[in-house]
Amino acid sequence: MDGVELFLLGRTLMKIGEEALPTAGLSGGHRPVLVVSSDILEHPDSTVGEIATRTGLPQSAVSTAVARLKEAGAVTSTVDPRDRRRTLVRAADQASPRVAEIRATPVDDAVAAALADNDPAALREVLDALTTLTRHLRPREPRADL
Repeated sequence: MDGVELFLLGRTLMKIGEEALPTAGLSGGHRPVLVVSSDILEHPDSTVGEIATRTGLPQSAVSTAVARLKEAGAVTSTVDPRDRRRTLVRAADQASPRVAEIRATPVDDAVAAALADNDPAALREVLDALTTLTRHLRPREPRADL
């Protein structure tokens, strides 16, 4: 496998992940919300502007994503004690019911739909491989659920 193949596989996995997300009652794209939530996990107590700079998303898209994450109970915000004009965003200490629902949703059906055939053995092999990748590639520091 080369870097391009790995990149393309990563995009495919992202699309499968998006398909697996429960969307009942939600509107709008999920990708900016996922990108922003990932950045918040890596960089707690960041401003919207800092998140926009790191992710490359427009500040308006970051603000919208943060608002959706706050509504879902996934993040909290506080006034920056050093500069009271700024707001700092971080993952919520406890997973909200919505976050818990998302985390509890299995990816099996989305992975099965992405496979070329309906072979249960192939599905199990891919799911096992994803479990192995997760175990080895997950960030080493414990993160709050988001």
